[in-house]
Amino acid sequence: MSSPATAPPAPNNLRRIVAASLIGTTIEWYDFFLYGSAAALVFNKLFFPDSDPLVGTLLSFLTYAVGFAARPLGALVFGHYGDRLGRKKLLVLSLLLMGGATFAIGLLPTHASIGAAAPVLLTVLRLVQGFALGGEWGGAVLLVSEHGDAKRRGFWASWPQTGAPAGQLLATGVLSLLTAVLSDAAFGSWGWRIPFLLSGVLVIVGLWIRLSVDESPVFREALARAESRKEDDERLPLVAVLRHHWRDVLVAMGARMAENISYYVITAFILVYATVSAGVSKQTALNAVLIGSAVHFAVIPAWGALSDRIGRRPVYLLGAVGIGLWMFPFFSLVDTGSFGSLVLAVTVGLVLHGAMYAPQAAFFSEMFATRMRYSGASIGAQFASVAAGAPAPLIATALLADYGSSTPIALYVIAAVLITVVAVGVAQETRHRDLSDVAPVPEAGPAPEAEAEAADARTV
Repeated sequence: MSSPATAPPAPNNLRRIVAASLIGTTIEWYDFFLYGSAAALVFNKLFFPDSDPLVGTLLSFLTYAVGFAARPLGALVFGHYGDRLGRKKLLVLSLLLMGGATFAIGLLPTHASIGAAAPVLLTVLRLVQGFALGGEWGGAVLLVSEHGDAKRRGFWASWPQTGAPAGQLLATGVLSLLTAVLSDAAFGSWGWRIPFLLSGVLVIVGLWIRLSVDESPVFREALARAESRKEDDERLPLVAVLRHHWRDVLVAMGARMAENISYYVITAFILVYATVSAGVSKQTALNAVLIGSAVHFAVIPAWGALSDRIGRRPVYLLGAVGIGLWMFPFFSLVDTGSFGSLVLAVTVGLVLHGAMYAPQAAFFSEMFATRMRYSGASIGAQFASVAAGAPAPLIATALLADYGSSTPIALYVIAAVLITVVAVGVAQETRHRDLSDVAPVPEAGPAPEAEAEAADARTV
């Protein structure tokens, strides 16, 4: 008899699940990346006007980084309740929180109007964004992974991952259009608010789609069994994750280092580096990221499908090693100041990044048991973001200010690649696992009680 993890789902139902996850992640990443682009382009002047331009950019990126600091808290809270109440309810809540915070930023008075209170309010809203995003990713990828066809899980689960480049594409596209049609004065005065206010409309569309999908059948089955036993581990998924899956959490965190750091260097820091060091205009830099993000969106499902054929680890390692080798050519191309070279640098970087990002959803989902999967995948992914993506633009900008060269920045990314290669290299391949059967592996020589506990855990 087929389990929910292995039974082929109805194609129309699966497409609706994928669409719901994709639209939600696109909106949430649009909100999150919009802030990052605005931090690089205008927030330094609007909220930190008394600082040196590069120092103002550093302070602006610091408020950008605090959003990452809230992501682990979001992972803990959303993971806990997502493993107890279900994926769908928490995904609706995360979308409302993210969209509300982004809309509020569009209404926020600047430093010129209310002084020091402006950056404080900006930071608070950024924390709300980070908290919401910390809970969004795990739920979105699990909803697809737990519904999807096991043989093509890497492909289907990669679609929520395309929400990142889609959100980047949407955020950069809107900003690029506005900077093209508005003068610098108009954009700095009021034009920057338009993309943030647009989030309100996008959230309404996302909620309408997301409310129409069903809860994961794998989760429903596991919840029914859990309620009949009332076990402590299932009441506290975090405890179960730390007890049974702490190695998997460390692997996920290590795997995220190169993926997360390289992405924010390529898409956020590049807006600073290209304009300050290479003399490229804001519009040119934005257009390069726009083109690269479109290609990134297209290649992610292809990388996901490849991971179904050859495994999650080989594809992930290919992307990590590729990013490490690309860093010095990347900055050399940007330094030319040529638009074509800039597009090539960003596009190749994002294609290689996609080889890590695409299999990540299925890879992390397959590491954890059902009733602790939301917590485990979210904790592993989001705790790493504090050490990886959060400080990446800040560290890169500081290195540029101190050394005036791209070499230390390239070495910084390469160091992250080494961590990722080690983490993924020691991980087990997961592509053949049935999500309804994934369970903690007992230590050597377990006591009879531990054997019984492990056997029972396999059913959830």
